[in-house]
Amino acid sequence: MGKNQMNWKEQDCWSVKEFIFLMLLEFVVVIGCIKYIIQPIYLAWFDNQLYSGTLMGLTIAVILVFGIYFIALRPKKLSWSEVGVKPFAAKDWNIIILFSVILMVGALLIVVLTSLIEYGWENRKTEAIQQNVTFFSFLIAFISAAVVSPIYEEIFYRGFLYRWLRTRIGFNGAILFSSIIFTTAHIPTYNTMPVNFFSGIIFALAYERTNSIWPAVIIHGLTNGIMVLMTVLA
Repeated sequence: MGKNQMNWKEQDCWSVKEFIFLMLLEFVVVIGCIKYIIQPIYLAWFDNQLYSGTLMGLTIAVILVFGIYFIALRPKKLSWSEVGVKPFAAKDWNIIILFSVILMVGALLIVVLTSLIEYGWENRKTEAIQQNVTFFSFLIAFISAAVVSPIYEEIFYRGFLYRWLRTRIGFNGAILFSSIIFTTAHIPTYNTMPVNFFSGIIFALAYERTNSIWPAVIIHGLTNGIMVLMTVLA
């Protein structure tokens, strides 16, 4: 095991350049172009929020994962383990279970509190699922939310972003700022931002405790999957 892998909380191989390039990729390319220019094109193709949203999610996944590879990993001849893609210990299942429960309970409380001020959790994706509830639509929504999104988001926001911040501003600063950036990246679904911020904290804590992004991926996927199921049942 290399020195960087052993001390990922104290050091990394990157500079401010990689951070700036990947933030530009997220906020200029993904949010500025994909969400506001490409998504309407996808919607015109499918005339369905669920299908166009799923394709948009896949597009974002490809862009961010390739961005991590070509900006952060390949130029420095690094492996995916540098962004947390590595096995975790069997004992870490206790953390996965505990953090999953904390996240679900916390998210439920946040939803209840925000609904009291008429700031519900519904958005275009949930409405699209509810308008056409079939096994196929459920399957697409589930795979998109519980498999695709957790993998690429944890690689990008925890594997790279949290680690980059962790080595420079410490644990508390990295938790706070990575969660803020993660939340901001979910624009324009403003009503889910409180839950996204709380989720970002939990995912970062899981990475911090286990030294792998996979526990965060599992927690993320489990939570999203339950949300999709609740949307369908609702």
